[in-house]
Amino acid sequence: MKITFELNGQAVEFDAAPNDTLLAILRQNGVFGVKHGCETGECGACLVLLDGIPLTSCMVLAAQVDGRAVVTVEGVGGEQERGWRGSEPLHELQTAFIETGAIQCGYCTPGMIIAAKALLDRNAMPTETEVREALAGVLCRCTGYVKPVEAVLRAAARLRGEAVPPIDAAEAIPAPSGLFAPPADRDADTTPPEMVGGADGGTGVKTHVMPVMVVAPEVDTLQQVGKPAAKVDARKLVQGKPAFTDDVEMRGMLVGKLLTSPHAHTIIKRIDASKARELPGVHAVLTHEDLPRVPYTTAGQSDPEPGPHDNYSLDYKVRFVGDRVAAVAAETEAIALQALELIEVEYEELPAIFDPRASMQPGAPVIHDEPESWHIEDKDRNLAALVEWEVGSVAQGFEQADRVFEHTYYSPKVQQTPIEPHVVVTWWDEDDRLVIRTSTQVPFHVRRILAPVLGLSEKRIRVIKPRIGGGFGVKQEVLIEDICAHLTIVTGRPVHLELTRAEEFYASRSRHPMYVTMKTGVTNDGRIVANEMYLLSDTGASGTHAMTVAGNTGHKAMALYNAPNIKFHTDIVYTNTPPSGAYRGYGVPQGFWAVEQHIEWITREMGFDPLEFRLSNAIKSGDEHPVSKAWSEGREAEAEYIQSCGLAECVERGAAAIGWAEKYNNPDWHTVPDQPHLRRGIGVATVMQGTAIPRLDMGAASIKINDDGSFNLLVGATDLGTGSDTVLTQMAAEVLGCPPEDFITYSSDTDFTPFDKGAYASSTTYISGRAVVIAAEKVAVQMREVAARMLNGQENGSGEVTPDDLVLHDRAVHAPDGRSVSHRDIAFNSLHHENQHQIMGVGSYVSPDSPPPFAAQYVTITLDTETGQFTVDKMIMAVDGGRIINPVTASGQVEGGMVQALGYGHCEEMVFDDAGRMLNPRFGPYWIYRADEMPEMGVIFIETHEPSGPFGAKAVAEIPLDGVGPALANAVYDAVGVRVADGPILPEKVWRAIQEQQKESQA
Repeated sequence: MKITFELNGQAVEFDAAPNDTLLAILRQNGVFGVKHGCETGECGACLVLLDGIPLTSCMVLAAQVDGRAVVTVEGVGGEQERGWRGSEPLHELQTAFIETGAIQCGYCTPGMIIAAKALLDRNAMPTETEVREALAGVLCRCTGYVKPVEAVLRAAARLRGEAVPPIDAAEAIPAPSGLFAPPADRDADTTPPEMVGGADGGTGVKTHVMPVMVVAPEVDTLQQVGKPAAKVDARKLVQGKPAFTDDVEMRGMLVGKLLTSPHAHTIIKRIDASKARELPGVHAVLTHEDLPRVPYTTAGQSDPEPGPHDNYSLDYKVRFVGDRVAAVAAETEAIALQALELIEVEYEELPAIFDPRASMQPGAPVIHDEPESWHIEDKDRNLAALVEWEVGSVAQGFEQADRVFEHTYYSPKVQQTPIEPHVVVTWWDEDDRLVIRTSTQVPFHVRRILAPVLGLSEKRIRVIKPRIGGGFGVKQEVLIEDICAHLTIVTGRPVHLELTRAEEFYASRSRHPMYVTMKTGVTNDGRIVANEMYLLSDTGASGTHAMTVAGNTGHKAMALYNAPNIKFHTDIVYTNTPPSGAYRGYGVPQGFWAVEQHIEWITREMGFDPLEFRLSNAIKSGDEHPVSKAWSEGREAEAEYIQSCGLAECVERGAAAIGWAEKYNNPDWHTVPDQPHLRRGIGVATVMQGTAIPRLDMGAASIKINDDGSFNLLVGATDLGTGSDTVLTQMAAEVLGCPPEDFITYSSDTDFTPFDKGAYASSTTYISGRAVVIAAEKVAVQMREVAARMLNGQENGSGEVTPDDLVLHDRAVHAPDGRSVSHRDIAFNSLHHENQHQIMGVGSYVSPDSPPPFAAQYVTITLDTETGQFTVDKMIMAVDGGRIINPVTASGQVEGGMVQALGYGHCEEMVFDDAGRMLNPRFGPYWIYRADEMPEMGVIFIETHEPSGPFGAKAVAEIPLDGVGPALANAVYDAVGVRVADGPILPEKVWRAIQEQQKESQA
């Protein structure tokens, strides 16, 4: 049927089937600003205005919009824009989103702008609470909602004709005490809220976009580094332009779909796809009988891959509910789904294991008994991998201790939930090469790992990484690229394969659930003399990232406290649950979930001050990393030394911001007047992470100058919303003496960009950044040589200059006598006039070090003792990430990471029934925090200068995941005196613990 409606002010007529959604027909007709994130209307990525009302287009039938008006983000534009000579003007909302750094991955940005426009169309002066309520229907996994809320308030002020302060006006150095004290009423819009650095001039615009910065003195003279530069890709993202994997149209493209197993552990006795293959419109049906049996790992890691090779594109045995059974490529999604129903499968069910504590028991069913899989530690015991090391002798340490504390903690299975699901498009190009366009964090690993699986050489495979709609580790995986490629190889046609939201939950990857047993020996004078961790890690049905995640748990979480005797042992076991994998933090959040609750227990039991005890035992600048010689995620373990550590100041500044001295041990603060059932609590956790994988992972970059003095920066590094393209550009701009807008930055195409290991291990700024600096320095040398020749050839010159006399700044090369040559003139001279050559530099870097960032995490809560429910009131994180290259993007990383960690500690968990079926594979039942549920948050950067990092930088991307969970648990204990060692801290767990406590007190 045909439907006619108004789309962004223009009359359109589209063909639509009766069951087509508005989302489907919009994307089929090239309107890519609406995004697919779910099929139930719960994520908000597909939001549109229908006759001015915001609605999720995945829940609206196309037929329902006939004769009506639809507005998408492509139709949101303004009369003017400041500082841009483009043909498409921006709305004030779009401008504010760019200025405030409200865009990270950008996948949910169009939905947020639509929701905000609907609000501002009806309310010119919204309060913060009203903004949060308007954005509540759009889920974001990146930002923590802080900067989007600020952007909407900023845009509203501009639309009212008010002046707003520049973003960098929010900077305050150093942070004043009590900086994060909340206004008396979030909705008190008649009283201008305070801003960092001073009053807001009466605009009513909050400007805490910039974090509090305690600046390292070594970098006071930098011009681009350390500044809040706008993201280089922000403009296209805020306009909803086709930037993501699925935002592509190709003639003859087929739709791929997967048939997954309804059973947790079974042999496929018989599979008959003949009826499916006969269905008109079906071009291919693949089963395990149609593909070569090639074992591989889906973990996107550097060669040699350290984990089990226990995956197959399709297998005769399935090992979890959601495991792949068959794949179909058809003309339409409807035909593909119908074909799946026609595939006949006879299963022979096998006993299954769902509890990792049963995996190694005698008589347990063997999950990987196939002979082809390799690099498995012990198949017969379901032991995928193990790690074991010891520093000193914990046995002797325990003998020296006055007290020994032992307890077991559990961290749950949670999903990364990027709003963009896994999606791949594959096709044969004109040179008979396979092109894989995929949402991946590791394009070069994808090419290397898939080559033997597909039976193609690497040179016949090109991997393109467009924008990524969130990754968080789940896209450090070669997950569905193989199946999509197989379908293209068989059909010769382009194929599109995308997971549904439910499949993203149960057929993707998750964080490893872990049982963590801590045993710690402490002396009466407050010294930790022995620290031991035993870890039982559940890798699910595949050993992807099994050894390295668990090894990282011990390497980072057991290194913070520099005990003379440390021991770590982990068994990583198979179960018949969806495979675990990489998730932001990579095992460290599970470790600190246990360590920091354990440390708090010790301080309470022995009467130590919790902050002083932590700092007195923590590693410090100049110390040897206590685990560095025992184990390394990279190649051989070598001694590493801490060259920068701002942990003490993180603890001090964070404590001041949260009001620790006024709250901790203050009975009056812990009670709520006239509400005896409510109790307040305050919690702390100190944490450390790592920066890159030493002596293993490599990044590279190339830079060339163009005729007009601009530059092309090519990096293999993958920007998954972190702002790495922007940060790398800022570093290059700093070296070459120009603003970031003079660069065209292109990343992650295996044909055109230099190699990079990908986006993981908090390594892009540190590893790829160093490579960019090396490349830029080579270009700068060549530019000084050309400039010196040009200056020495001037008739009115005041004397000879050498290249070493010259400096680059303000888009020119300058001599000591005041003469200069512009970048443009240098480019023209070298390309067209004298000694013609291309000024170009290539840089590569592998680090011998992995300098740890440090942080102190504080939270306050209010807990209802009658129900166990608690509300998180405030979260403060003080972070030492070395030199902060871009404070806005970095603080956005910390804010978003804290919110992910908040869900991990408070409410998120993948729940399964007795048959291994996931019970909550959708947003809603799997609850992630919304904009209207957020606590107040503050970010403080304690800058140190890391000598090994580019411009002194370390990492910030993963450490925000480490401290929130244990800080919450410690706050619950502070409020009501009960411990919840099993995450997440659900109300019923708290309530039961309170009831048990009351029974014990009455006994």
